[in-house]
Amino acid sequence: MKVKETRRGFLKTAGKAGVGASVVATGVAAPHVASQAAKTRTLKIQSSWSAGTTGYKLFENWCKSMVELTGGELDFKPFSEGAVSGDFQVFDAVRNGVLDGQNIFWTRWPSRMPAAVFLTSWPMAPVRPDVWDVAYYSYGLIDIARELYAQNGLYLVGNIHHDLNLIHAKEPIHTLDDFKGRKIRFPGGIIAETFSALGVRTTLLPGSEVYPALEKGTIDAADFVGPAINYDLGFHQVTKYVIMGPTSTPTLHQAVDPLDIAFSIRVWKSLSPRMQALIEDSVQAFSLEHYTGIQKANAEAWPKYAEAGNEVIHLPEEDVVRFKKIAVPLWFKWANKDKYAARVLKVWLDVMQNPSFAILDPKDIEGFELNI
Repeated sequence: MKVKETRRGFLKTAGKAGVGASVVATGVAAPHVASQAAKTRTLKIQSSWSAGTTGYKLFENWCKSMVELTGGELDFKPFSEGAVSGDFQVFDAVRNGVLDGQNIFWTRWPSRMPAAVFLTSWPMAPVRPDVWDVAYYSYGLIDIARELYAQNGLYLVGNIHHDLNLIHAKEPIHTLDDFKGRKIRFPGGIIAETFSALGVRTTLLPGSEVYPALEKGTIDAADFVGPAINYDLGFHQVTKYVIMGPTSTPTLHQAVDPLDIAFSIRVWKSLSPRMQALIEDSVQAFSLEHYTGIQKANAEAWPKYAEAGNEVIHLPEEDVVRFKKIAVPLWFKWANKDKYAARVLKVWLDVMQNPSFAILDPKDIEGFELNI
């Protein structure tokens, strides 16, 4: 109860000062804490974002806001992808004390935590970020995720909404059949398996290695994040085509691709209840600031692709049905790898069959069972 009371007190103070959620996230005019900490504690946090990208700039701004927001008690020192630890080893660096926290894509987790497949976007998952918030905070997905993080020595504060994922290709891809035989960078796990079923030769690369691989022609195409970040990374210079789903479903394989904010349990427990509550509130505010900031940058980036001579290709509507038939059996294959994965998918099946969303027809999953 103390944490909740502290959170309410903070929000009440912020409200009186006229401070909105976006201000909390950016630190433009955060409320000053009267009792300035005698010594600022610095916490090192590494992101999956490459330096200089829109995503990393937003992350940097959030980190820089913490000194003022905490009255000088905490300072978050940001690091870009690969600055301290390899992108796929960040959670080990956090657990072992090399880093204090992380802001990484959930797709980095499935090799050790199968349930992570369903903590981030998977093939034919819900395409609306608000549905994800419902799953996490109305259906209790955040509690299961925190159990899993705790088993790995981390405390999950929350997720950060980001964007859909695009495929950038050197040659045109007009239908699912055109994927066959191509070598394409995809996240591992269920996403790679779904495209492997289409005859794709998949490979896994961190973000910093995608551009050189496309430039050298060692891969034919690459899935990566959204238009603004990918333009920042120069993908338009080494590919000619942006491949998307049909207008009804702009991305079939990763429509909502959140990042996390997590700390080592040791670090988290060392913080006062007031600091914990403040960080949790700030993370939720940052999620909104991050998402809207990315979308603003996307709106500005799309015309630049046209200017660079890139063509956007939408797959036909009938490919949605075909892709779902490939994906659904893989949902249950991955969910039945362990009890946590099954629990997480069960939450999603309930959410997607909620009449308010009507994302999944019960007929789509007839004959499949979860081993809970």
